Formats: sequence, C-alpha cells, structure tokens
Amino acid sequence: MDFAQLPTPCYVVDEALIERNLKVLKGVMERTGAKILLAQKAFSMYALYPLIGEYLCGATASGLYEARLCGEEMAAPMRAKGRMLENHIFSPAYQEKDFQEILRYCDHIVFNSWNQLERFGRQAKETGKSIGLRINPECSTQEGHAIYDPCAPGSRLGVTQDGFQRALSRGREGLSWLDGLHFHTLCEQDSDDLEKTLDAVEEKFGAYLSAMKWINFGGGHHITREGYDIPRLERCIRRMQEKYGLTVYLEPGEAVALNAGFLVTAVLETLENGINIAILDASAACHMPDVLEMPYRPPLLESGQPGEKAFTYRLAGPTCLAGDCIGDYSFAHPLHPGDRLCFGDMAIYSMVKNNTFNGMPLPAIALRRKSGECVIVREFGYQDFRERLS
Repeated sequence: MDFAQLPTPCYVVDEALIERNLKVLKGVMERTGAKILLAQKAFSMYALYPLIGEYLCGATASGLYEARLCGEEMAAPMRAKGRMLENHIFSPAYQEKDFQEILRYCDHIVFNSWNQLERFGRQAKETGKSIGLRINPECSTQEGHAIYDPCAPGSRLGVTQDGFQRALSRGREGLSWLDGLHFHTLCEQDSDDLEKTLDAVEEKFGAYLSAMKWINFGGGHHITREGYDIPRLERCIRRMQEKYGLTVYLEPGEAVALNAGFLVTAVLETLENGINIAILDASAACHMPDVLEMPYRPPLLESGQPGEKAFTYRLAGPTCLAGDCIGDYSFAHPLHPGDRLCFGDMAIYSMVKNNTFNGMPLPAIALRRKSGECVIVREFGYQDFRERLS
C-alpha cells in the first residue's frame, strides 16, 4: 500500500524516521550514562513501543491511563530483550481512587506539592517506589508561548524556592522520602535554555541536590532537530553527574517522533471569496489542534509560501468553526476535489489530542515500515464517536 491507496484523512508514522530519532537519543545515553524516557503525552502510538523499548529506558506518564499503557505495551517487549522498564509518572494532583493502580504500574512517582507528597508519599515509599518532587526554578526561557511556560507567574506546576524553604521551616514531613527533584520548563528549545535553567536550579535548590539520587530535566528538549546543540546538552548532564553524583533523566516526547509522521488528506471542494479556498477532509480543530493552539503553520509537501508558486489557497477544515483554517499555501497547479495533500511532522501532539467535534471521523492510523510497506494499524468509525457520548 502506498500513500495513494490510504483512506483519508490518515496519520502515517514512518518507522525508519522514528528509529533515526531513537538512535540519536541512544547516542546521548551511551556517551553520558543519562536515562531517556518517552513522554507519552506527545506520542502514544503503542504499536511502536517494542521498537522504542529497544532504545530508551521506558516512558513517563501524566496519569493512570498513560502509565497503564506503558506497563501493558512496553514492559513485555523490553523483558523479552532482557531489559527492565522504567515507568515514571507526574501529575499536578493524584486521586485516591487511582493511586493504588498507579503504584501497580509505576516505579518513579513525582509529586507537585508538599501536600501531595505528604498525602501519598509514605504509601508510595512503603511499596518501594522512588519518590520525586517537581520544582519550579522560576526561570522563563520561552518566547511567545506563555501557555506552555510552567515558570510563568502564578504557575500551578512545581514548588518554588520560597515554597520549598517555607515547608522545611515548618518541619513538614516528606524531605526524608525524596529521592529526586524534577523540573520541566522547556518547549521545543535548545540546550542553551537548559543550561540557563540549570543555573537557576543550582542557585535555588543546589543545597538539596547532594542529598538526592536523581534529577529529571523534564521534556521540551528538541534533541533530534537539525542544529540542536547536543554537546552542550551532554555537558549539562555531566555537570549534574559530576558535581552532585546524580543520575540524570530526560523525558522528551517530540524528540522521539519529530518529523517522523504525516497526515494525508483529500481536497473536498474549492471556492473563492477574495482568496482561493480549499476545504479538506482533515480539520485543524479536530485532527491537528496545535495548529490553532500554538499557533503554527504545519509543513506541507510540494507546497510553497503564499505567492511563491502560481496558485495560492487557504486550506481549511470541514467543521462549522469559522477559524478551522490550517494556513495559506501555494502550489504549482490548481487544486481540485480528490487531490491529495500530505502534511509533515504530524506524529506528535496529533493522535493524542484529536477529537470528534462536529461528529468528525478520527483519522486512520498507518505505519510505514522500514521496508517501505504501508500498513493500516487502526481505523475508526461511527461507534468510536458514539461511545464517547451517552
């Protein structure tokens, strides 16, 4: 099966491109001794978990369901290869009804506050789990994406230096349970921002690092992007290892599947209203929500910037949302109903965030194997839409 035979819309993930990224990440681990985990919030295509488990140390979850997915889909393939899975979890707040099951699947549990640590920490410690606390170094390094800045004023994510010290001055229980500190402040950034963040971490929390076993740098590291400064990243890792004797964890999501997926879509209709418009069977609102949330203009194969080629179109989805627009692109030839288009970098934050607004069908999911063969892994229909409702 090739792209022309796929149903549309359809996500296509390229196994060879995933493996290319994994080899880059494994190289960092081999040279430094750091441990890298898949952040499932960005990419949860479990058909590829056996492959990911060959290269990485495991995965990290944002809640029970992701933790269970990792435990059920990645653990067995890793054991078959003689490797042990690491299954980490962080949540801003855990629920009593979920926590026993979380303990079943996870070996590292990171808490967001002293209250959460004291509520659940003893139970986790008594069952042999490694316990962490998320810290907020209050060091914003992002530009233009405030929604993704955990260090913004009033952030609910992580304990600040002041909060950490106040808790200790009041003799709060929990410090003796801690094995590690966790921070996650980056989003699609290079290692110079990590280095700046580490300066803030050392300044505000350095007094406690020698008592810890590990530190987790979180995600947002664009390690597999062309031009990323890997030597600087490795210096940051060694800095924490050599100065404090810490095991270093990283949990990238995007870097695992960056530029390794596509969204194949078909033109349904064209019209003109001051500009040429093409309605696709793929929706920004439903199938590529980060296009509107970030916002950003996704890459599109064989297209150009507006006006660069002879025919410019505004590509839009078929929902009733007036702003369901993907972006303006130019083409060498006019678009017609039935034409196929292929968006790039659609493995990350697509399948994990899509929805069925307006009763939109979910895209099929296909895997392009290293042999070049394309196979459909999953298709969705009316029942998938219906079962989400009541």
